[in-house]
Amino acid sequence: MDKNVLLVAIRAALQAGARIMDVYTDPNADFEIEKKADNSPLTIADRKAHEVIASTLSVTPYPILSEEGKKIPVEERQSWNELWIVDPLDGTKEFIKRNGEFTVNIAYVKNGTPEAGVIYIPVKKELYFADKEFGAYKVNEISSLAEDMTLDKLMAQGVRLPYTTESDRPFTIVASRSHLSPETEAYIEEMKQKHSRIEIASKGSSLKLCLIAEGKADVYPRFAPTMEWDTAAGHAIIRATGKEVWQADTRRPLQYNKTDLLNPWFIAE
Repeated sequence: MDKNVLLVAIRAALQAGARIMDVYTDPNADFEIEKKADNSPLTIADRKAHEVIASTLSVTPYPILSEEGKKIPVEERQSWNELWIVDPLDGTKEFIKRNGEFTVNIAYVKNGTPEAGVIYIPVKKELYFADKEFGAYKVNEISSLAEDMTLDKLMAQGVRLPYTTESDRPFTIVASRSHLSPETEAYIEEMKQKHSRIEIASKGSSLKLCLIAEGKADVYPRFAPTMEWDTAAGHAIIRATGKEVWQADTRRPLQYNKTDLLNPWFIAE
């Protein structure tokens, strides 16, 4: 992807993070929590983040499929060979709990494959971004971009992923704080038979995929529902590190902009 276009997506994620933090840190803020059709929560921060991302990405040539966007007819979006898949606030439950484990996710998808991605953690001011052409990077202590910022400068500020080289750590499995299914528990038991030492790392939102990209964890089995916008950005970042997110049953990579936006069960490794 063009580096300037990816920089626009990074700027959009940082601006969305600023909007989210305005709500998160306001002691008088009413999160205006609503329930979506699937009974999951939606807040004013989700809506504000969506607005700024949609506005910022409008200068790019690609349409947007966003969790908080209008429901686009399948026939229309199936004609999109290239698009953005966006979750303006991934981890709304974590946001409401105020535990900081929520992210902004933006992915560029071409022909069903995530080729570039941005994940921003507003509370920690941590930015992950990647493109299949030049790899994946993490930048710490960032909340905005200078006007003269270029992607090359940003890459120079960051560290290339994966960067963890601990060879003696236990085999580490990523599991959700709130979605530990019986199938996941069975998978963990299976891994215990194969590895002498096992460690479970629990994180909210797309941070689970970031742990794989960083090299801090070995595998993330997900045998519970997720949507495309939950995984697309993290999947792009993982792919740029030479790893993959596989469908659990077929061992083919996850695909995007499907007729049904629900992901199958998967294993990231």
